[in-house]
Amino acid sequence: MNEATTTTQDAPNESRSTRKTRVGEVISDGMNKTIVVRTVTRVPHAKFGKIVKQKKKFYAHDEENKAKAGDTVRIMETRPLSKTKRWRLVEVFQK
Repeated sequence: MNEATTTTQDAPNESRSTRKTRVGEVISDGMNKTIVVRTVTRVPHAKFGKIVKQKKKFYAHDEENKAKAGDTVRIMETRPLSKTKRWRLVEVFQK
């Protein structure tokens, strides 16, 4: 039993999960160092099974103000940066 607890203490990085990433379109870049990204997810409807689109907005930190409205970007989960910002810009795919 002690061996199991020492193994988890020896390798704490293995128990941590990887950060979530999303790909979406920038719909607003009016704020300083902040972009609003809309992601579209296709999921089957719970009752009817038809594929429906779900849209969600994420506020992401853009340190260099690289992304502009209409760009396709990848964002990654991060620590809370403000009341609404929980994501940061990783890369800009398409301008």
